[in-house]
Amino acid sequence: MSSSFSSPRALRRSFLVAAASAVALVSGAASASDRIDPRLQQAMQRDLGISAKQLPQYLQTERTSLLQAGAAERALGSTFAGSWIERQADGSFQFVVASSGTGRAARGLAGVQVRTVRHSLRQLENSFAALQASAKSRVAGVSKPLGGVHSWRVDPVSNSVVVSLAPGAEADGVDFVALSGADASMVVFETDEGVPQLLAEVVGGIEYSWPVGQQYGVCSVGFPVTKGEIKGFATAGHCGKAGQAVNVGPRADKIPLGAFSASDFPGTDTAWVAVNANHILAGKVTDYNGGSVAVKGSVEAPIGAALCRSGRTTFYKCGTIRSKNITANYGASGSVSGLTETNVCTGKGDSGGAWITSEGQAQGVTSGGSLPVGSNDNCSASANTRKTWFQPLNPLLTKYGLTLVTD
Repeated sequence: MSSSFSSPRALRRSFLVAAASAVALVSGAASASDRIDPRLQQAMQRDLGISAKQLPQYLQTERTSLLQAGAAERALGSTFAGSWIERQADGSFQFVVASSGTGRAARGLAGVQVRTVRHSLRQLENSFAALQASAKSRVAGVSKPLGGVHSWRVDPVSNSVVVSLAPGAEADGVDFVALSGADASMVVFETDEGVPQLLAEVVGGIEYSWPVGQQYGVCSVGFPVTKGEIKGFATAGHCGKAGQAVNVGPRADKIPLGAFSASDFPGTDTAWVAVNANHILAGKVTDYNGGSVAVKGSVEAPIGAALCRSGRTTFYKCGTIRSKNITANYGASGSVSGLTETNVCTGKGDSGGAWITSEGQAQGVTSGGSLPVGSNDNCSASANTRKTWFQPLNPLLTKYGLTLVTD
């Protein structure tokens, strides 16, 4: 068995850069920062450490990633091993494409740094699929519990399948991988500082709430949507069940908002709430600083993208995408697949809230995060180890036949 099971291997860190809308791809870097809402730019500089002088090159690199990612994947074929955006030692940004072969076919692409690795993306995904199948085949009360296994994901940056564990749970990880039949040479372990938790909170709500006995459950509104003539918003499935009525505003002065039209959890963490006809939908995300960020579309950002999230507990925070297609184990609540992992700060009650890039591209709704035991948020954890997950938006829209409301 691979020695990577005996101790966690240091994973290479990437600095993630925001995805741009298709209409912005032809624009030059010189005026790139002019298109960003000043409040969003300020939040990015605060949370990501990007200076005003670095921002134009930062945005130019993200455009390169959108222009060249598909071309690189087609050129490399079966040797393609993923792509991401990375911050260099001098503070600049670089779009990286990995190949398990020579990478020669992609070396002529402008703005692309080709990196040779051991495993192709297809090989990593096959090992990930083995872990998925093993987890789904477990029978409650019969199969051995996953125990300290928190999540698993394909990580192109480290060219591995990463299994995240509770402290001291290496034996659980070894059992999980061994029983799955996944290629152990592709698997590495990392130790989490927290425990995966869903982020709904039974307190007085300021976003949207629903009765739970004598108290209230609270989550955050995602993105306004429509389904034909019906108004609504996307949110997380664990926040409520189909038919559950919800309100907006504080408990003392709550206003009937609508009801969950559909909700799916676990497996996925998707839902949408149909709101009453008297409410007005706006294609915007609040920045909790007296302003808002306009929603322009839902172009999916790459690994390496910078983005921000909005929620009623920890407000408006920014960070970067670490990995995609994560499976998070929420213990007794079940597991959720297809999540995107970030290093953005979040807390209980932020669930369902909106994730958006620097140029207004809607990304998803908050699902959960790894929170220190006894804490209501993970904002005290370092960005290097912090984990927060969101449910990607486009699959949610497709699943329910919804149309995103834009500004």
